[in-house]
Amino acid sequence: MEIVEDVVIVGAGIAGLTTSLGLHRLGIRSLVLESSDELRITGFAFTTWSNAWKALDAVGIGDSLRRQHYLTPSILVASTFLDQPASEISYKGHEIRCLQRRLLLETLAKELPSDTIRFSSKVVSIEESGFFKRLHLSDGTILKTKVLIGCDGVNSVVAKWLGFGKPVFTGRSAIRGSANFKGGHGFGLKFRQFIGKGLRSGFLPCNDENVYWFLTWTPSTKDEELEDDPVKLKQFVMSKLQDIPNEMKSVVGKTELDAIASSPLRYRRPWELLWGSISKGNVCVAGDALHPMTPDLGQGGCAALEDGVVLARCIAEALLKPGGEENKGKIVDEEEEYKRIEMGLKNYAQERRWRSIDLVSTAFMVGYIQQNSGKIINFLRDKFLSRFLPGMLLRKASFDCGTLKY
Repeated sequence: MEIVEDVVIVGAGIAGLTTSLGLHRLGIRSLVLESSDELRITGFAFTTWSNAWKALDAVGIGDSLRRQHYLTPSILVASTFLDQPASEISYKGHEIRCLQRRLLLETLAKELPSDTIRFSSKVVSIEESGFFKRLHLSDGTILKTKVLIGCDGVNSVVAKWLGFGKPVFTGRSAIRGSANFKGGHGFGLKFRQFIGKGLRSGFLPCNDENVYWFLTWTPSTKDEELEDDPVKLKQFVMSKLQDIPNEMKSVVGKTELDAIASSPLRYRRPWELLWGSISKGNVCVAGDALHPMTPDLGQGGCAALEDGVVLARCIAEALLKPGGEENKGKIVDEEEEYKRIEMGLKNYAQERRWRSIDLVSTAFMVGYIQQNSGKIINFLRDKFLSRFLPGMLLRKASFDCGTLKY
């Protein structure tokens, strides 16, 4: 027996749930398939810039999340290569907060109808079926859908169906963690970052008690065994913080073993985004399935939020009549509707292609410069480039994805 849906979204991550909520706000039901048995909180937290808050406001959850997360006033950047004081860059005029991933996903999910997310639902194959796509799930379920959206991360089944290759390993890895200080951490509100000697690390308070931290480095072959062992991960991080202030060490030391994780940093080559098919017929991708990037701009999650708003708007334009009356329940020409969906997804792809290329490319280059261990690049970075990089990050964060109105 086949189940027929208007919109199926693969993946209950940031992009998937934002798209679903955007569609819900516009009166369109979607079904979200999640392969795990619960919401995925890998990564613990991430920096949300002004562009992300515009997207969160567009889907109606910005204010509730603001109340639970501090506004970050500035960033302190210190070099571990040159003997010089830390420089402070003000974020005045911009909205930057450290957003806990768990709270974001839970907030998005709570705003959706209770039957929207289907857990333990892994897509194993995709087939053509006239003007529909037929999805085969690992439990034997078969779904037919008018619109298929892949928000299933770096190993996306939908991206593979569209012809994208696997994201490329950058040669760098990241360890991330979240520390809880009951009674308060006392670090204030500033973002602290440390750069040099082939490392990039830092920490950022989310609220009174929770602090997010990270370390990126270039691993050797012997470091591969670290990935699945939190004890060794924590010991490794502490060994790399010899030249870092004690504040950072105390944050890592306070981190519980179940709140630390490691992952290789991968990205989509920009020319794949330039020539690849972001959409094909009634299928498209968003979030990390579209534009996996390194964390050096802090824009991965923010871009996923942007994707969700833009995609919901484009799909609504295709599925809803001009007066806002839903086509469901009325006699609809399937071919005509398919063409509208195809055009809507093409509009989405056109709107997101260059933004994705820009963010992926810039993040890669910023990471290369910040983490490089060469003396010449370190000298140029600390003496000259450090003046320009923060401004560039803020310019990327000034993007506005618009509202849900179409």
